[in-house]
Amino acid sequence: MNEMICQGCGAPIQTTDPNQIGYTPKTSLDKEVVLCQRCFRLKHYNDIQDVSATDDDFLKMVSEISNKQGIVVHLIDIFDVEGSLLKNLSRIVGDKPIILAGNKMDLLPKSTNKRKLTQWLRSKAKDIGLTVEDVFLISSMKGYGLNDLTEAIEYYRGGRDVYIVGTTNVGKSTFINRLIHQTTGEDHVITTSYFPGTTLGFIEIPLDAQSSLIDTPGIVNHEQIAHYISDSDLKVITPKKEIKPRVFQLNSGQSLFFGGLARLDFIKGERQSFVCYFANSLSIHRTKLENADNLYAEHKGALLSPPDPESLENFPELKQSTHKINKGKTDIVFPGLGWVSLPHGDATMAAYSPKGVHVSLRKSFF
Repeated sequence: MNEMICQGCGAPIQTTDPNQIGYTPKTSLDKEVVLCQRCFRLKHYNDIQDVSATDDDFLKMVSEISNKQGIVVHLIDIFDVEGSLLKNLSRIVGDKPIILAGNKMDLLPKSTNKRKLTQWLRSKAKDIGLTVEDVFLISSMKGYGLNDLTEAIEYYRGGRDVYIVGTTNVGKSTFINRLIHQTTGEDHVITTSYFPGTTLGFIEIPLDAQSSLIDTPGIVNHEQIAHYISDSDLKVITPKKEIKPRVFQLNSGQSLFFGGLARLDFIKGERQSFVCYFANSLSIHRTKLENADNLYAEHKGALLSPPDPESLENFPELKQSTHKINKGKTDIVFPGLGWVSLPHGDATMAAYSPKGVHVSLRKSFF
């Protein structure tokens, strides 16, 4: 008997242990589309269940690509480039042509200069030693840019398999579902959700008699804030539509709180604009630096929310990092949360983020 695969997440189907990956009741085996219990509940009730696979399990599965023929489409989240661009991708997938696809373009302001953004992504890839054949800007949700990308995939693959690789929650499954819908009319073939780690194994969709499009497990990057908050908080910080930049005119000695998940202090510099790019649903609170510590201690989880009570149970303490900016327009990036752009630079900042989530500076792409 051939191994049966869950058509939602790619895990091997088993009917013996409800607590392990791939479980489904025997009564479900005769259905036309077989889903494991986890995917069934996610699809019909939006209920995510914990799984026993570890981060190493996911990485080991994806590393199997290095021994196979094909090309790689590295999907990254335009809203979280630092958290989703895989620095060790070449080591994971071997010597294969790589196409870089920046997903979720629909979240950025319509005024974004796409040519400059494409050049900026090429530069970011080069900086980490990643050689890419081409760069595309797309929206899996809206379908933007997918025709150009699929033409490039067909050109570079030369009849070989195509592996879709990325960190958790960059939209790989949504991307493949969009491609399948365009070619077959079928909807929601692969399980998608807000939550990291939905795909648990390789899911192969035939392209022709010899090759397939392959969805792979998301690689977990623990520097992303998503891994430290509850599912309900994740929905709050995950943008759902075009970001509306929020501008604050700050003097030195003032602070910004992003919910209660992160904080930015303006230590030294001339009065200037702080342009904030975060999910529209995330509250931003301004206060005096001298009041910031007490405000956080007294109002974390309430006025400064998220984190909600569930997140607070295991939420790491905020760690400070100091950044001196003196080289023009600069972004201060909180991985998985958003960023603050300083149009003129020339400032000393103190950034606070959960322990393990490292704040960084980058040349602004706006």
